[in-house]
Amino acid sequence: MHLSRPKMLFLSMSFLLVIFGAPITQSIIELARRERPQWIDILLQSPTASNLRRFENDLERLSWFSQKLQPVMRYLQFVVLKDAGEKAILGKNGWFFYKTGVRYLTEPWPPRGHSPQKYDDPLPAILRFRDDLLKRGIQLLVIPGPNKSSIYPEELTSRAENTSHPIYAHTIRVMDQLRANKVDMFDLFDLYSSRKSHLRCYLPQDTHWSPEGMHLAARTVAETLVNRGWITKGNNQFDLKPVTFARYGDILRMLSNPRIERRYSPEELHCTQVVRSQDGEPFSPTLNAEILVLGDSFLRIYEQDEPKSAGFTAHLAYELQRPIAAIISDGGASTVVRQQLSRKPDLLTNKKVVIWEFVERDIRYGLDGWKVIPLSQSPAI
Repeated sequence: MHLSRPKMLFLSMSFLLVIFGAPITQSIIELARRERPQWIDILLQSPTASNLRRFENDLERLSWFSQKLQPVMRYLQFVVLKDAGEKAILGKNGWFFYKTGVRYLTEPWPPRGHSPQKYDDPLPAILRFRDDLLKRGIQLLVIPGPNKSSIYPEELTSRAENTSHPIYAHTIRVMDQLRANKVDMFDLFDLYSSRKSHLRCYLPQDTHWSPEGMHLAARTVAETLVNRGWITKGNNQFDLKPVTFARYGDILRMLSNPRIERRYSPEELHCTQVVRSQDGEPFSPTLNAEILVLGDSFLRIYEQDEPKSAGFTAHLAYELQRPIAAIISDGGASTVVRQQLSRKPDLLTNKKVVIWEFVERDIRYGLDGWKVIPLSQSPAI
């Protein structure tokens, strides 16, 4: 097709405007603010890979176009295409899902064409930890925590509504390996699957369990410890205090877009705070308690976040009427909590039981993988 000279000139100028318009506008804005134009930084640094990467990240972070136009484009992308961005997936009925948790369920593992030896296997780390604790006379209870998408796949997609079998096949294989090696384990998957028809176990806007789901887990774990004879119930040390508050879920906040948040209402949550019977003070962990709980953000929510002292650790203490010790690390339940414990072996003094919770997606994507962490020499008991 033949274009006239004016049309060619117009297209060329439009192309140049698209290419150079953003950096020229950014430079004008920076000069108006009496700032040095950011592009000068690239001339003052050695052209190394790290410097170029840092410049690119700063360029994206500080760009006026990024700050002003990107949220608008992401909002339109959400409204028109139902695309929730890099970290989230919009499900049905206002439910949001953490994209990493869905990836865990849907992507092959190990990735096709890769050797399994390149990827961490949780089994050696769990067995070594179990054996090191048994040498000290301490029982270990392992609790793999379900992703929300494992329990509520029908809220993620209509194609899962008539699914008759669990979709978390990789987790089932890991749990079968643990059972074959006689690792004591609490099956939260089976518990939630059997109760979800009349109990909402997870928050629609959040990655974590609901207060009701958390209460159920704490109560049933306490019953398990007592029934196995690992621990006995104590005397009346804790009471419950009802608390109601509203919050936006963490997945909705991950979008970092106030326009999208305003389309939804914060979730009203009814919690029960655990308080000491003697003085009404909120529950707090006790280092020399006979029970130690290790875990991730599933233990942080309601406990260290609002309303505080209302999470799994506090409710386990209430159900057992016993003090509890805890090590909590967001995303670090696979390795970081054991590293912290190894550096502070005195935390195992007087312990009878260790409860280790980790969310199932950490089987693949846990922070620092699944390192074998030998415990230090046995502390005095």
